[in-house]
Amino acid sequence: MKHYFFFTGIIFLTVLGCIFSVERMDLLSLRQIDITATVEESNGKSTLMWERLPYPCYYRIDTYIKTTGTITEETIYEHIKTEFSTSPSCQISSASIPFYYRITAYGMFGAVTAPSTPISTPYFTTKAPIPIYHYTADHPASLMPFLVWHSIPNAVLYEVEILSAPPSKEGGTEHSPTNHLMSTQNIFTNGWQADLRAYLTYEKLYWRVRALGLKHEPIGEFSVAEPLYLNKSIEFPNRPIPNTYDQILNFHQPLYPVYQWIPLNGVTHYEVELLTEPPAEPHGTTPDSKRIWAEKITDTNSIYDEYARPYAGVYYWRVRGLDAQDNTIGTWSDSASFTVDSKSEKRIYAAALGDSITHGGGAISSSPAFLEYSYTTYLPFECFNLGRSGDTSHTTLERFEQDVLPLHPVNLLILTGSNSLRAIGVTAQDIINDLDELENKCRAHGIRPIFLTLLPLNPERILLAFHSETDLSWKWKLTAVNMWIRSQDFYIDIEPYFYDMQKSILDPRLSTDGLHPDIDGKRMMAEIINEHRDVFQELP
Repeated sequence: MKHYFFFTGIIFLTVLGCIFSVERMDLLSLRQIDITATVEESNGKSTLMWERLPYPCYYRIDTYIKTTGTITEETIYEHIKTEFSTSPSCQISSASIPFYYRITAYGMFGAVTAPSTPISTPYFTTKAPIPIYHYTADHPASLMPFLVWHSIPNAVLYEVEILSAPPSKEGGTEHSPTNHLMSTQNIFTNGWQADLRAYLTYEKLYWRVRALGLKHEPIGEFSVAEPLYLNKSIEFPNRPIPNTYDQILNFHQPLYPVYQWIPLNGVTHYEVELLTEPPAEPHGTTPDSKRIWAEKITDTNSIYDEYARPYAGVYYWRVRGLDAQDNTIGTWSDSASFTVDSKSEKRIYAAALGDSITHGGGAISSSPAFLEYSYTTYLPFECFNLGRSGDTSHTTLERFEQDVLPLHPVNLLILTGSNSLRAIGVTAQDIINDLDELENKCRAHGIRPIFLTLLPLNPERILLAFHSETDLSWKWKLTAVNMWIRSQDFYIDIEPYFYDMQKSILDPRLSTDGLHPDIDGKRMMAEIINEHRDVFQELP
């Protein structure tokens, strides 16, 4: 028996020595391999896939966000997270964020390849929307199908064109001069339930979509025309679709959730309900008896939760269409869910407090549910989003005890007062008093208040987007408030980076609606903050 163990040990050590030599001496020339990958998609879920190496190994996948180059004058890959996989694939986000991935193969004794050349996501750089739903001959559509696509950065709305045959020319920004049947621009999210009942005689149509800006100008091109096979016997979809497409994986949702959906054709009234367990009747027509919150809304495709959701657990939500008498049209939608993690006993490093500029959203039609419009998404450190849309400086102050103290962050980024700037009757001193009280509350609880200077406004864009006038004295108020912020111990000055060429108003290239920075603006905010990490204090 002793001889058995001896020889077994010798064999084991020999094998380990061989493996060590192969990996350290690169006998298989693995370090010369630059792993390349492609993105494959199925049912709206995206997977990064590559060829398996000719050696037993596992893979490290590092995710980066590429900076704009505006702040540091050169682009930098900021590391976001690291994942591991034993197979040559990894699920990735389809959100329109400048994500980049580097893949490294690992053996028993460490890396056997160099990190790959950065592999970019196709969803941020695409010139045209990418369809998610495909209706083939084997899986045809009804005469009222949902057409769904990946969102385009900074799109305000979309136009869908229905054709009897492929267009005369793919792409472009104009309707096809041939085979055009109809089009609509009244689409304010990345999906639309088409009404094709006028085309009963067709067995197959084609559809394509393009993104539009605030003034209905094209953003990019039409997508490649997608075949749309029809089956007149299929029942019409009769419930809205929770718009959980293009989610960012493993990212925290804001403290105040937003629920969004793809609406039913012609239906303008909706109700959303929230539960802490799956509904008893998944596709019923009546409210669930155990719902914890519900809200009705008209002429929109999203609802902002009025309550914070700080308690750990899984939350379920669904939406139904309503008629004028509040009767359900069709049934409740499928349920969507989100998870609130339990809080660690340790203090968190950072949180962000403020109004909609912090909460997220941009390009008018994109709510905070699209995390690409939140500056906290682009920070290379974890930062809990405590923003709430619609806040004034005073309402931000009022919820400090409720929303900030339970988390007790070491650092609190504070950006609030933009709605107060544009409000008639609110003075600069009113805003300063609120900010001063916020600072006092932070210091009283051992939290470092880090103020961000307020951004300029673009009143013309605000009026066009929201039909809301801006106080004529907003510039004076902005100057006074930011002067106070710059006199504090801890602040980050973001204001100078956001002016137009004339140094007068918020740059239209960074904000569609004149108030909320769009994706590049939110990226810049994160970059500026990260350049000033010296004002942060470390975890105790």
